[in-house]
Amino acid sequence: MNTHQGNRRTPQAQDVDKHPEELRGDLNPDALAGQNIGTEGEHPERAGLSLYDIKAAHTRFAEFSADELKRIRIVPPGSRLLQRATYIDLEDPQRREFTATGEMEAGDGRLIVAKSDTDHELWNRLRRVPDPYRTGTQG
Repeated sequence: MNTHQGNRRTPQAQDVDKHPEELRGDLNPDALAGQNIGTEGEHPERAGLSLYDIKAAHTRFAEFSADELKRIRIVPPGSRLLQRATYIDLEDPQRREFTATGEMEAGDGRLIVAKSDTDHELWNRLRRVPDPYRTGTQG
């Protein structure tokens, strides 16, 4: 498999077959773990509960309507986070964005939300951005 973007080589896709077939399982068991290549395969991080499905969230996130809580998807515990994707952990008091690395996964007891699965106004409200224009709350 040879994947190019302009003149740039995409090493992740080429590195899958870098070992002889009989040794791949031992030398590179999770060859594409955490890589953002293509759209094939399962995405368990997108099949999680919504914030609405978590009863305690109704009180804790009272500034969000029921419809908004339903649109906030929680990455299921144990799901690998996509490398270089942006997330927020709602358990973080500062609600800072972070960029995932290939070995990161959603931990138990965490409320991890992917930016790619959240509209920008709702994302900014989750991050407590005070600008009404960015949060869609302008009058």
